Amino acid sequence: MEPHGLYNTNDNEVIRREEKHVSSSTPPIHGKLVEILGRKAQKIDWHDYAAIARDNARTGLGEGGAGVEPSTQERNSGAFQQLYRENGFHAFISENISVHRSIKDIRHPDCKKKLYLAELPSVSIIIPVRNEHLTTLLRSIYSILNRTPPKLLTEIILVDDASVKANLKSPLDNHIANLTKVRIIRLQKREGLILNINWLPPLIEPIALDYKTSVCPLIDVIKWETFAYVTQDEGARGAFDWQMYYKRLPLLPGTAEKPTEPFDDPVMAGGLFAISKIWFWELGGYDEGLDVWGGEQYEMSFKIWQCGGRLVDAPCSRVGHIYRQFNPHGGLDFGDYLSRNHKRVAVVWMDEYAEYIYKRNSRIRHVDPGDIKKQVALREKLQCKSFKWFMENVAFDLPQYYPPVPLPAYAEGEIRSTAADLCIDTKHAGERGTFGLDDCVKDQQGRSGEQNFELSWRQDIRPKGREVCFDVPSRGKRTPVVLFNCHGMRGNQHFVYNPNNFHILHVATSFCLDCDVSSKMIFMDECEVEKKTQQWKFSSYNDTLILKDLQKFF
Repeated sequence: MEPHGLYNTNDNEVIRREEKHVSSSTPPIHGKLVEILGRKAQKIDWHDYAAIARDNARTGLGEGGAGVEPSTQERNSGAFQQLYRENGFHAFISENISVHRSIKDIRHPDCKKKLYLAELPSVSIIIPVRNEHLTTLLRSIYSILNRTPPKLLTEIILVDDASVKANLKSPLDNHIANLTKVRIIRLQKREGLILNINWLPPLIEPIALDYKTSVCPLIDVIKWETFAYVTQDEGARGAFDWQMYYKRLPLLPGTAEKPTEPFDDPVMAGGLFAISKIWFWELGGYDEGLDVWGGEQYEMSFKIWQCGGRLVDAPCSRVGHIYRQFNPHGGLDFGDYLSRNHKRVAVVWMDEYAEYIYKRNSRIRHVDPGDIKKQVALREKLQCKSFKWFMENVAFDLPQYYPPVPLPAYAEGEIRSTAADLCIDTKHAGERGTFGLDDCVKDQQGRSGEQNFELSWRQDIRPKGREVCFDVPSRGKRTPVVLFNCHGMRGNQHFVYNPNNFHILHVATSFCLDCDVSSKMIFMDECEVEKKTQQWKFSSYNDTLILKDLQKFF
């Protein structure tokens, strides 16, 4: 793996060479006249075909959004491991991919034919920075400069939240010195992406039509292991459960038939969205009482909807995001800021529905939300609607997927193998964690483990009180079972239990949960009625619910 040399931020000649890559062309002025709100308006094709051609001509590591596999020698090197520990992703690979990297166009094909208003508002793009990896940050900056029509981009503002990494000081300053539209604001005390083709016009046209509309792009995935740029899906509607975890709802009927049209989104993911500056400040900006992160996406989404606005996702605007394998920055000395943030949002915006939050998490009920007089006054001033209105008109199907009052589980307690007195133990493993069998906690006084499960009303199996579920990522003999974030959509997390033969069936593969007693491994395999290693006993199960499953699946 040979470096491209674009990372040498102290080399002025390199900077000048990179600056020439930045798009300066304007879109071709052709399109059509349309009538909008009784007025004639010109719509044009905003694609920068010269920039697209340059991207298509690029060759090298990672170009076209391809992943890069490090060699065994590189993976085992000290530099590789150190960069991984510092960033939570394979930053060594980032340093060997050009900051002007091209990516494949993974939009719906109809997006390529879509025209947008010729007169669109210009934008300022604000990027919070906290100890980010330099080449990854630079690639985000250049993806904005290279893929944004110059007349629509006022500036890029980097807000450095008291970073301590040395290369985010002079090296970053030196690099952006010749980028006239980029400036940096440095905070001395801590206070609290990659763009696809033609990403901006679809993101801001809805705002041009109605300044009270806020818009989110679809978020693609940049894999932390290889930096491959891949699609996540073709969209979903943001939501939450009553423990205040961000969730997703299926698209409404008819949305898929209009793949280029913005669709209503109850709750934004929070990482990136477009909003009119006027509307943002009418809404009071972000609640200054929210600390660090967490809860701001709910606060902003609720007040957009409840105070007379609209939140949509624009499927023709796509932005790639690196999901870190872990948080490399350590803990934060802000106390239980997440519970406090959620309490502020619940008290100010959720009315009587806040009680459902408190019942799921007693910490939120008892935490002090701080001074909320300013937020309450803002809601009164703007004459915002009730949360009941939000639940009935915007997130009307949320209770179907995430009921406020927990529904009874199909089965719960330990999951004991009849082949041996051993129980499944997830040992508090995290996402993508594997697990197996161990001595049953009930049989060993003073022994600890994680052996209390529920086959929930969603028909997934999860450790009680946690949001990770048994997940079967593929079909095949002895396929391992892993933990993955519960998505509530069944699929690879859909299990049913038969207390007559003690099988736990994975519906999508028609395989049964199996184990190897000697190695204590668990896995999925073809179902065999008499096979003891496929027989499991829950501590208890709900006869009524189980009977419905028996009639449907067995």
